[in-house]
Amino acid sequence: MQLRYTFRVYPTPGQQIELARAFGCARVVFNDGLRLRQQAWEAGEKYISDGALSRRLITEAKLTPERAWLGEVSAVVLQQALADLNTAYRNFFASVTGKRKGRKLAPPRFRSRKDNRQAIRFTKNSRFKVLENGRLRLPKIGDLVVRWSRSLPSEPSSVAIVKDAAGRYYASFVVQTTQDETLPPVGSEVGIDLGLTHFAVMSDGTKIAAPKFLRRAARRLKRLQQALGRTQKGSANRKKAVVKVARAHARVADIRRDWQHKLSTAIIRDNQAVYVEDLCVTGLGRTRLAKSVHDAGWAGFTAMLEYKATRYGRTFGRVDRFFPSTRMCSACGRITEKMALNVRTWDCPCGSHHDRDVNAAKNVLAAGQADNSNDRGAQVRPGLVPAPRGEAVTHPDAACSTRSVEGISVL
Repeated sequence: MQLRYTFRVYPTPGQQIELARAFGCARVVFNDGLRLRQQAWEAGEKYISDGALSRRLITEAKLTPERAWLGEVSAVVLQQALADLNTAYRNFFASVTGKRKGRKLAPPRFRSRKDNRQAIRFTKNSRFKVLENGRLRLPKIGDLVVRWSRSLPSEPSSVAIVKDAAGRYYASFVVQTTQDETLPPVGSEVGIDLGLTHFAVMSDGTKIAAPKFLRRAARRLKRLQQALGRTQKGSANRKKAVVKVARAHARVADIRRDWQHKLSTAIIRDNQAVYVEDLCVTGLGRTRLAKSVHDAGWAGFTAMLEYKATRYGRTFGRVDRFFPSTRMCSACGRITEKMALNVRTWDCPCGSHHDRDVNAAKNVLAAGQADNSNDRGAQVRPGLVPAPRGEAVTHPDAACSTRSVEGISVL
């Protein structure tokens, strides 16, 4: 499977200028391509093909005085910008026709130099290279200093240089795993009920306290937002204040991601099969609990579980979101009436006393085992799942367990 490894890079002031030029050229080519296709659609003309778009906006545009400066950056960067546009259009058409599942996608939008995230991509055609001294050589940019936290498992097929809202630069490599990383089989399986008071409750009764990283940083974020509000629009002090706020939010996101990586790795290592409930995070994000829902980061955590299960030879399954895991008795299967959120324990007429979350986790486990077995009762392994774009894999030698019981902090 393909994995993405992300490392921090430290360009010199001169290299930052070259990167800014590459970001700008890629953005202009992307916007020019989007504008041409919009104009062709409005005029009722035929859809401009990918090859024709590349010839007009890169090859021929470099010969004109208005776009001669496109030759100052690598041609691969410009070609990849058009490739991103083509991918966005294909995803939009697939969503409109119903071939793509999930929410309907909007058509591509114009990129702005004020976007919080700027990125360019180099493929093998650009002949980028990781030097023996550990530096990353990029065409027309130079040798970048990379902070290597681990070694790459194979030769990268592409590398993206990303600048985030906090002004940090990253090199994101895409590599193909070349060795079998299947973990030794274990006999335990687990169902997970995700929540807000407890981030996760296991079917074996283990409760993992919700770390609430955003709530912990709320005081500092409030002061920084107030300082930003006192600055004058367009001033240099406002730009500095914006960066300070972005860095504070980036720190919260980094801490949450690191914690989720360690927890998901421990769960996958300790269990042969993992089942979770398919929550509608988008819908929950529109309720009065929206801040707590986004602070929990359920979607990112379940995505980590899914691709790590595939990588290490485990079974992962999602239970339908309409499955009444909370109201169903895990002992007799009776479904009770709806319960308010403040009801944490309940009794079934069969005589069973249930903890609300533990009972839900047990039902998720039972439903997941039923959905992932065939007519002969054999387990069915899911297909390959690529790592999400924003995720860096966790090293197999990470901490074995980061679980915490109720009342004990996870940090």
